[in-house]
Amino acid sequence: MAAIVEGHGEVQAVPVLIRRIAAEVVPHQDIIIKPILRVPANRLVKQGELERTVDLAARKLEGSGGIFILLDCDWENCCPKDDGPKLLQRAKNARLDFPVSLVLAYQEYEAWFIAAADSLKGLRGLPETLETIPDPESIRGAKEWLSTRMPRYRPYTETLDQPGLTQCFDIQAARRSRSFDKCYREIRDQLLLLQSKAASLELGKPH
Repeated sequence: MAAIVEGHGEVQAVPVLIRRIAAEVVPHQDIIIKPILRVPANRLVKQGELERTVDLAARKLEGSGGIFILLDCDWENCCPKDDGPKLLQRAKNARLDFPVSLVLAYQEYEAWFIAAADSLKGLRGLPETLETIPDPESIRGAKEWLSTRMPRYRPYTETLDQPGLTQCFDIQAARRSRSFDKCYREIRDQLLLLQSKAASLELGKPH
């Protein structure tokens, strides 16, 4: 399975997230997440760049696997409902021979941690009194929100805390965030599809 992300933190965090979801839905499947391609969103959304990156990921998969794309929906006038399907169609058209999933995190990946704040109390420097936010997707600057709740000497660091909190947060609780619920379902469905394809190939082998 290949992943296309935009941030340094997601390079490490997305494989953790996929493996955690895989442990729930395909527990006996060996999941290899490679390659992981990092391209800034402002470049990736340009015409031709998303297509080029999807094609590169497909070629690196060498014939089997799926492609998962995750971007923060934090640019001006970004709307997951409108922009997501358009970007997904472009990505799918680039390589019709591979399953492709695309998710826009609204506003940022870190909003998903805020959605599951109860499960992160006392972890990675966050306080035991970490509050629950009714609408986590309403927060602009989720990284800053987390930083202000961490010790002064250790603010939120994307490359360290994003994968660390991804390992800890309650996945089911985070699904109250609409964009994370979509992310969960997209990863789950792609994993199940890949498992079904692998089973079909195995059945077709001579014994």
